[in-house]
Order: sequence, then structure tokens, then C-alpha cells
Amino acid sequence: RPSSMADVERGRRRLAFDEFFFLQLVQARSRYEQTLAHPGIVFSRSNELIRPLHEALGFELTEAQARVLREIFGDMTSPRRMSRLLQGDVGSGKTVVALFSMLLALESGYQAALMAPTEILAEQHLNNFRRWFEPLGYRIAWLVGRLKGKARSEQLQDISEGNADIVIGTHALFQEDVSFARLGLNIVDEQHRFGVHQRLLLQQKSGSGSVPHQLVMTATPIPRTLAMTAYADLDYSVIDELPAGRKPVTTVVVSTSRRDEIIQRIESACEKGEQAYWVCTLVEESEVLQCQAAEVAVQQLGEELENVRVGLVHGRMKQEQKQQIVSRFKNREIDLLVATTVIEVGVDVPNASLMVIENAERLGLAQLHQLRGRVGRGSKQSACVLIYQAPLSENGKQRMSILRETNDGFRVAEKDLELRGPGEVL
Repeated sequence: RPSSMADVERGRRRLAFDEFFFLQLVQARSRYEQTLAHPGIVFSRSNELIRPLHEALGFELTEAQARVLREIFGDMTSPRRMSRLLQGDVGSGKTVVALFSMLLALESGYQAALMAPTEILAEQHLNNFRRWFEPLGYRIAWLVGRLKGKARSEQLQDISEGNADIVIGTHALFQEDVSFARLGLNIVDEQHRFGVHQRLLLQQKSGSGSVPHQLVMTATPIPRTLAMTAYADLDYSVIDELPAGRKPVTTVVVSTSRRDEIIQRIESACEKGEQAYWVCTLVEESEVLQCQAAEVAVQQLGEELENVRVGLVHGRMKQEQKQQIVSRFKNREIDLLVATTVIEVGVDVPNASLMVIENAERLGLAQLHQLRGRVGRGSKQSACVLIYQAPLSENGKQRMSILRETNDGFRVAEKDLELRGPGEVL
């Protein structure tokens, strides 16, 4: 029987504390039981491969990457199984951390697997890892949904017989017919795109009787308080530094009335040999309508930009078509890529220096930040143009202004949490 509103608030805070406390307790207990039930594989670190690769990289790791690798190596060389969440902002170099983590597993005679949510992203990882691992004599297997028949059977055989040292793929990796010879490390990229059970299925495929170490990575920064609550069953590492030489992306916010100026800007960037993205969004969460919008935009832009080679990619295209268009864009056969939000992850084209997002007020902060991260990956000064349809709501103004003020994904995530609330934590 509270006597004042202050008493009511104290009681409410106490109940909220209890809920969070029991949530933490359940997760801590689950983690403790997992640790007891599944001790880790103790890897030995010889540096035979790690040192040469470090020298071959041609650049120094950032202090944040080195710190995170110390944490990961500490886990993998101890009797306790690693279960770690790696957060790093767009372009912070999580792939290099994954590369060195895999090397430690390979040095100890185990296989390593990397699972990505889309074939575009998986293929990008495949190309990167081939460049680094094949000169060292390691074999890479590739497993995605579109791989069928004999080609799939051959990959499955290589994985199960241990002829493949590294396996890269999508959801196809945890299907029933996939078995590993000695899986020691699995890495899940863009982990928020996978369910908890999907991550667990990959864990159960070790082949050696031991449960592999697991590293889950995300480029969508989660506010620390939320991460410590929602991911209490995981250790937590953060890369909070960008590689040297990266120039921050300049973000400008303009209304649709200035569309002609933006088209001129695209024209002059493409004349200089640079490339650009034009992202279409719609109010309705309908892929059909988004694709129609992109098809209309590609036609209009093609007419307005006569000397610019324009390409189109959207979610309703077949995977091979999407892959082909993205490859042509990478090879500079396309100057301007018109797309829906399918390019949010996994498209890495260092020559692209301009990102235009139409109707930006219709997207969430995290998505806008991810899309902006597609540019600024080379040495050129890059820009992101957010086009909005007036009038902007108060909430919309706040979202546009935080993106204009900062490139720091963690600050963007804090603002997102403040504006939207935490939603369903689990």
C-alpha cells in the first residue's frame, strides 16, 4: 500500500530489478552448465603460421584488433570452451580477427567454419580467405543452398573426410547431411540474422566428440547495457577503432526537392572514375513494392544519366543474377548500382565513394548506419546523402541529425535505444 508516487516508483524499480536479476541468473546458470558439460578443445599456439601471415598482411593491426585477438587466443588455449560475441563497427576489421582465429585452429590440426547469412557475404569471405589461406597450402570448401548434385556431394565428402581445412557457407552448413571430420572453431558472421537454435546446430557438428569453440560477430553495434543483458551467456569483445587511413564518411541530409543536384553529383563522381549506390526504400515492408520502386528508379536514372552505366539488384532476383550484378559492379563495369536494402551487408567495393538513400526517414538508424558503411572502404573521401520526404517528424529529425553528427556505430546504437526503447530483449 504505497503512500506516495515515489513509493510506487521504488516498488516498480524493485520488480524490474528482480526480472533482470533472474534473467541474468538463468543465463549464468545455463552458461555454467554448458562449461561443465562441454570443456573446450585446448589449442596450442606455435605462431608458425600466425607470424608469416601477420608479415604478409602489409598493414599493422589496430590496438583494438590486437586486444580482441589476445582475448580470443586466451579462450582457445584454455580448457574452457570459447563462446564469445565480437562487436565491431562497419569496416573495423572483424574479418582479419576471424582470419587469425581460424589460423590458431588450423595450427592445432582442426577445421574451422564460417557461416554468413547471405550468399553475397559468404562469397566475399570465400574470395578473401582464398587469397590468404591457399598460398599457405590450406584447402577451402564452399557450401551454399544453390550448390546441388555432384558439386555438393564433392564438397560434403571433402568436409567429412577432413580434406577441407576451412568451410565457408550459409545456412547450408548446419543441414543434416553435413558432417565435419574435426571441427574446432565455428564463426558466425552477422549473428543477429541467425536464431539461437541455428547457432547450436552448427556447434553439434564437431565430428571429434568435442564441442568446437564459437565466435559470433556482428557489425550492428548493440549498446553495452543491452548486450550484457541479452548476451549474458557470451563473453564480450569490442573493436572500437577503425584502421588507419580510413576517412570518415561525410553525411548530408537533403529533401527530395534537391534531387537534381544529387543526380549531378553522381554524374561528376562517375566521370572521375568513382562509383555510387542508389538505395530505394518504401513505407510498406513489401519486397514486391521495394523492387518495383527500384525498377522505376533504375529506368529514370538511366534516362537522366546518359553517360553512366546503371545496374540493378533487388531481393526478388535469383541468387546467380544478384551475384553477377555485384561482381560487375566490383569489376567497374557498372558505375551506379541501384538497389533495395539487400546490399545492407556483404558488399565491399573500395572504389564506391557515394551512397544515396532515398526516403531515408523510412529506415531505422541501425539499417541506415549499415548502408552508409558500404562506402568509405577505400582511401577516397566518401559521402552518404540521405534524401527525405518533407515534412520530417520530430523523431525523424533526431535520427537524421545523429547520423550527420557521428560515424560511431556505438553512439548511433545508444541513440536508437533511447528513441525506440529496447523492444523484446529476448
